[in-house]
Amino acid sequence: MSTVLITGANRGIGLELARAYKNRGDDVIAVCRSGSDGLRSLGVEVIDGVDVGNGDSVHELKEALSGRSIDVLINNAGILRRDKFGEIDYDTMIEQFQVNTLGPLRVTEALRDNLSDGSKVAIITSRVGSIEDNGSGGIWGYRTSKTAANMVGTNLKHELKPLGIAVALLHPGLVATEMTGGSGIDAEVSAAGLLQRIDELNLDNSGTFWHAEGYELPW
Repeated sequence: MSTVLITGANRGIGLELARAYKNRGDDVIAVCRSGSDGLRSLGVEVIDGVDVGNGDSVHELKEALSGRSIDVLINNAGILRRDKFGEIDYDTMIEQFQVNTLGPLRVTEALRDNLSDGSKVAIITSRVGSIEDNGSGGIWGYRTSKTAANMVGTNLKHELKPLGIAVALLHPGLVATEMTGGSGIDAEVSAAGLLQRIDELNLDNSGTFWHAEGYELPW
């Protein structure tokens, strides 16, 4: 049995990851800005009021978890603000960087002492952050924040490998959530694939950019 911490766990992919880990007998710490009935019904530990885009909020999370061990840290919290060239709101763009890019870094750095040899860190990123795979452009803030998140994950690979901690960069697929307007596969299907990729994560494949279905994605 492992202790798994998931950010952005109140809905969508995060909620289904919490459900999947709970169902197989793991201890789940579900972190979110605001709880939900669906999350509380799982019977997992819920820590709400946490905004990963805010340093003070993440520090409070660190204090709340002082002395506790975490086997799997899943940085899932993210936001998407749609935009288009000629009408870009740069404040909104910065907001996406705060959550999507700096959020995983803040949380992982803050909880470093909760991790140990054999722990795993996952960042739920997106293939739209792939430079090579960009065939359509658009969604400027989201794309660039996810590209930067991939660099954060790659840096964390180097930082944490000497400590025996592996890092995964994971694309969940196009998932039918509020973020996508309900288009895509069921969140439950995506969560199952993500869980399998995290199970397969080790120091040898640390830092790899994976699709939830099990194949590598280009940077």
